Order: sequence, then C-alpha cells, then structure tokens
Amino acid sequence: MTSTAGPPAAPQPPAERQGAPLILVADDAEANVELLMDQLDGLGFRVVVARDAMSAVASAIQHQPDLVILDVSMPAGDLGVSDRDAGFEVCRRIKRDPRTARIPVVFVTALSETSDRVKAIEAGGDDFLNKPYHRPVLNARVQSLLKLKGATDALEESLKRLRELQKVRDDLMKMIVHDLKAPLTSILATLEMMRDGDFGAFTEPQSRGLSDAEGKAEDLLGLIEDLLEVSRIEERTLALAPEQIAPAALLSEIVYDWQLRFQQEGATASVDVADDAPVISADKALIKRVLSNLVQNAVNHSPGPVTIALAARRHEGGILFTVTDNGPGIPVDYQEIIFRKFEQVRAQHAPRVRSSGLGLTFCRLAVESHGGRIWVTSTEGEGSTFFIQLPPEPVEPPRPTGRYIS
Repeated sequence: MTSTAGPPAAPQPPAERQGAPLILVADDAEANVELLMDQLDGLGFRVVVARDAMSAVASAIQHQPDLVILDVSMPAGDLGVSDRDAGFEVCRRIKRDPRTARIPVVFVTALSETSDRVKAIEAGGDDFLNKPYHRPVLNARVQSLLKLKGATDALEESLKRLRELQKVRDDLMKMIVHDLKAPLTSILATLEMMRDGDFGAFTEPQSRGLSDAEGKAEDLLGLIEDLLEVSRIEERTLALAPEQIAPAALLSEIVYDWQLRFQQEGATASVDVADDAPVISADKALIKRVLSNLVQNAVNHSPGPVTIALAARRHEGGILFTVTDNGPGIPVDYQEIIFRKFEQVRAQHAPRVRSSGLGLTFCRLAVESHGGRIWVTSTEGEGSTFFIQLPPEPVEPPRPTGRYIS
C-alpha cells in the first residue's frame, strides 16, 4: 500500500455531465480505483478519487460529493487508527461533521466477516458491498442512496426556509405589538378619564358604551402583553420574580377576580384545596395569569352557563393545580396542538370566540419556565380538565420529551 500527500485532481467531466452526481471513490488499490471509475463513468457519474484516509476526509469536505464509495483498509495517516480500520474512521468523521453528515457512504471491500458489517453500521455507513460486485448491483445501490440524499436535502432546505419565514414573522410581530402598545395605553387613559367624569357627565347609555369600549381595549392590551411575554419566554429573556404562594389564597383570589363575570355569564366556580397542598415559590403574576387564562377559556368556549372547579394538591414533591369545566370539551386529536403558538380548535357546539391562539401557548411557556408542565384530558361534549404541575421552587425547564401524560 502506498500513500499520497493528497487526492489527485479529479478528471474534468464532459460539459454535458456538469450537473451529474459526484462520487468520491476512496481506495488505495489502483486496480480497484480504475474499475470503479470505469463503471461509474459508464453510468454517467462524475468521479473524484482519494487514495488514503486523510485525503478521503479532506476530499469529502472540499468537494461535497453526493456519495462516497469507501474501502475499509487503506493508509490511515494521522487518524489514530490502524490501516485495517481506516475506512471506518473516515466514515465516522464524515458523519460527525455537519458539512458532510448527510453524504451517503457505501463500503466496498473484500472483508466479509459479520464483525466488519457491524463496524460499518456503527461507523454510520449506509450500505455495504462485498468484492467482487456486479455493475447492476452497484448502480442500483448508488441510485437508491442518491434518491434518498436528494429527498433529505430537499427536506432540509424546506425546513431552513420555514425557519427563515418563522423568524421574519416573529420579528414583524414584535415590531407591530411594540408599536401598538403605546397608542393603546393612551386610548385607555383617555377612556378612564372620560369614565371618571373629567370631560363632563354622560347619560347611562353613553356610560355603558364607554365601559364596553374600555373593556375591549383592555382585552386588546392583554393580547399585546401575551404576545410580548410569549416572545420573551421563548427567548429566555423573561426574568421570574418568585415569591411564596399559598394555593388556597391564590385560587380564592382568582374566583374573586372573576366573580362579576361569573354572575354575568351564569357560571359557578368552586375551590378545593387538599390539606397536603404545599406552599410553593413561583412567579405569582405568571401563575395567576395561567390559571385565569384557563378560567377565561372555560367561560368563553362554553355555549351556556359553565361549572368550573379549581383544585390543588401535593404532587411529586411540588403541587398540582387542576381547572375542570363541564363545557364542550376538546377532541382528542387536538389535545396536544392547542398548546402550540397560534393554534386554535373549535369544538362542536362551542360558540365562536375571537382568539389569538396564544393563551394556551403562554400557559405552556410560563409553566415550563418554572420547570413544570401542563397538559389536558378531555372528552368531547363532557368537559375538560387542565393539569398544572409545578415544583416547590423554579428550576431550569426541561427539554420537551413528547406527549404529556397524566
């Protein structure tokens, strides 16, 4: 076996082959290289050659081939392995490097032991051909892997464009909500002054219309705050302000805040806090908004008077809040996606409600920012129960691992 300082220059393909797939052949045996080049050339591929392991890695990075045909035994150079295993190390390095990780690798070798096939798989190889091989078999394997790489590259490009579009949308959203907040705050201040009589007395119908306009403006300001806080939580720029929270006091406070709305809608609410429900440390403003959002959803999305039950108990060393209603419920297929940004689901017989699709996204992000989790169980037509599990004090939020299970 002989080693060269680097891969020889690849022969220039005819003009009509400039767009043909490029194959890197890495083999130190001249006879094998010539045979493969002749076969691949006859199949219409372009070929570049490397005759040792170091050159094979460098060529994969330099030429970005569509596929690598790799011998197992070749001069290892400075790769730190024996010549007998050099090809496996080349494959490992190709698959570890983000620049070359998606390039398919086919091992072509005279080695036929099962252990060699296992090593090839462990190294990240995509296929394994024993010498001698037939040209139609080689062509079939190469074509199959090239199609797979083409599909993978197209998927990766689509994902990249999707991420770019998502960033543009998020940046535009941030700009809009920041521009909206200042004038809306001024509108609310003016409405409050009018309601307080600073601009003279109003008739009863005028006062009702003014109160309604102020309420809608408050709703809009709440939506803007949701947008801003969702953005801050996603970017991990929202600083929590933990304080001691007694669950009974928190739930009673929420029911008190909603008492007028419950009366208007004919809704009823109850609080049930277990004796073992612990005091926890959390950002009270965020957790209160989470629970209030769930109450608001129960009221808004129910076609008639709804019954809501708020509860708390000890769970896994922390606390578990539940918000249960007897509303229209959520179809099982939608019980995960409702926590995604801008996702909305309208259950059968539920009223149409104007919604940003951000309320439950905010809930999920706020809970996860404490190291907790939120999930829902529901039967369509029979109501829903939302679960909020929080640790005794905020911890680094875990990475998503899949479906939430109660």
